[in-house]
Amino acid sequence: MTGPKLNERDFVRGERTGTRASVRGSRMSASKARVVLDLIRGLDVVSADQVLQFTEREAARVVRKVLASAVANAINNDNLDAESLFVRACYADEGPTMRRFSPRAKGRATRINKRTCHITIVVDTLDDDALKIVQARRDRAIAGRRAARGGGVADRRARVAKSREARTESAEATESTTVESGEATAAPETTNTPDSAEENS
Repeated sequence: MTGPKLNERDFVRGERTGTRASVRGSRMSASKARVVLDLIRGLDVVSADQVLQFTEREAARVVRKVLASAVANAINNDNLDAESLFVRACYADEGPTMRRFSPRAKGRATRINKRTCHITIVVDTLDDDALKIVQARRDRAIAGRRAARGGGVADRRARVAKSREARTESAEATESTTVESGEATAAPETTNTPDSAEENS
């Protein structure tokens, strides 16, 4: 299943729906590219880029470049905000097949089909309701990551300052205890009683 294709309806009639980018003659089969394209169809561009970044397929690297090109076209040509874009459509069409031959036994030869494909990605702006939902999801993800690693820079600075105050207070308490105990032990040594004076004389 290739998904909805906008070039057959909207682009032919001149009604542009979204901004597109494509790569032609990519050296992979269309079926392998469609497996990756199915992962990002309908996602916002930030989530789609994260999915492609951690997808262990060769097609993911090519599709990620096409997605970045589509976002750049939307920003530079149509003056759209990158944070409000989503993957409206993505599809892969079969390109020309290069035929090669491999020698086999008894003078025969077997054909090798080296397939190519054309990958197209169309991005468009989210409506207001969907944009609010995506923004809330991003905020929750950021808050979760901060909580997992123990807060942001401000929280770490506050914890460091609190630990310094605690160490300073403990050091002051230790010094005061040491001074009091030193005075208590030194006092009997410096005291001169009449009996001790008589004994010394």
